[in-house]
Amino acid sequence: MSLIIRRARPDEAGLVLSFVRELAEYEKLLHEVEATEAMLAAALFSTHPRLFCEIAEWNGEPAGFAVWFINFSTFSGRSGIYLEDLFVRPVQRGKGIGKALLVHLAKACVANGWSRLQWSVLDWNTPSIEFYKSLGAELMDEWTVCRVGGAALTTLAEGAR
Repeated sequence: MSLIIRRARPDEAGLVLSFVRELAEYEKLLHEVEATEAMLAAALFSTHPRLFCEIAEWNGEPAGFAVWFINFSTFSGRSGIYLEDLFVRPVQRGKGIGKALLVHLAKACVANGWSRLQWSVLDWNTPSIEFYKSLGAELMDEWTVCRVGGAALTTLAEGAR
């Protein structure tokens, strides 16, 4: 059995979108997916991409992906990776693919002198939480994620509220 992790290619925006949709379905958030193939292609494959994607292939077939971007910690004074999405297709789970994707990203952090690899996990996703803990992840329970989107973002941008 062979596992290859490689960067997504420009002709694979559709594959990336299919992984996004599969992940959203697993998280019961499919109704929130607004992304299109063209939007993902623009983000991933422009002259100066802001988003990156690693594809995991198991025996030559796409099995999972990791979508990430570079962030920055003012406390450490260094960049890091924010892992936006990590997903392995259910039929491919238990083969070490998710761990291999995380190892791949951790190696990128170390090689570039970046200070951390960070991501979020839904609080009900116990299997993933336990998996992440087994890899040494620290759950940051004292931090609360904040988000402003949709109409509230427009209202804030207008200075209203």
